[in-house]
Amino acid sequence: MSKSTDSPPMAGKTVLVTGGSGGIGKATATGLAQPGARVGITGRDRARAEAAAANVRSASGNHAVDVFVADMSSQAQVRRLAQEVLDAYPRLNVLINNVGGFWNTRRVTADGLEHTFALNHLAPFLLTNLLLDRLRTSAPARIVTLSSGAQAMGRIDFDDLQGERSFSGQRAYNQSKLANVMFTYELARRLEGTGVTATVLHPGVVRTAFGAEDPAGWQRLFLPLVRPFMKTPDRGAETPIYLASASDVDGISGRYFANRKPRQSSKTSYDVAAQARLWTVSAELVGLAAPDTAPTSHTTGSTREDI
Repeated sequence: MSKSTDSPPMAGKTVLVTGGSGGIGKATATGLAQPGARVGITGRDRARAEAAAANVRSASGNHAVDVFVADMSSQAQVRRLAQEVLDAYPRLNVLINNVGGFWNTRRVTADGLEHTFALNHLAPFLLTNLLLDRLRTSAPARIVTLSSGAQAMGRIDFDDLQGERSFSGQRAYNQSKLANVMFTYELARRLEGTGVTATVLHPGVVRTAFGAEDPAGWQRLFLPLVRPFMKTPDRGAETPIYLASASDVDGISGRYFANRKPRQSSKTSYDVAAQARLWTVSAELVGLAAPDTAPTSHTTGSTREDI
């Protein structure tokens, strides 16, 4: 029997949103629950995540909202999270890698890694790889990763990825956001022909608690002044919701978006050799087995037209 034409557009779809207990993540979860998706959100604090899930249920009118608790700066907790998601969801149609943050001073995770790089890049890298088989068997499926316009100022310092020799909070953040883009381009190439797509986006400058734990001096000075002009979380969620659900991006992979439009990312991000090197180094840092050789292709993440 064919589905009713009255079915919500995301009915029957399952979505996981990391960092979904506030800000852009919670707004994205709400925007995908409204059209009928089953949505899982992750958060570090159970009480806050449960409160966010209750808010998403109320705002969307959809009670199929689940909570997963994990501090994603810890690889052990990312692995536990992945197993809980696999146990809970026989199918996973969309993974939204939203979790991330900014810290002005250097911090080290339980795994001995620099916190910004660990949370912003290695956590989505590891989680995505642990969920890839489920996404493949659920195809067509989508992986959407939130980067930032800061990727344009980023440089991958392979000789000092952990900021041990020299550290700047802004430089570490820029590097991690460039890594999000390069990871997506390499991932898209590896997923060609599987029915799973990978896109990355800049949500805009959004009014959230971003950086509040350890703000830089410029954030303390200028954020109160510019906050009234920043996007609301609902507006910041427009592009991730679009990439997760819109039919007009079916099959689109290996692209960088802003304001729901494909854009050119930094020149550095299209370095195919650096993308592959970052993948290999990241796999080593999270203890993944050496991945299969990616297919040789220059159609994704290599050269782009300006759009």
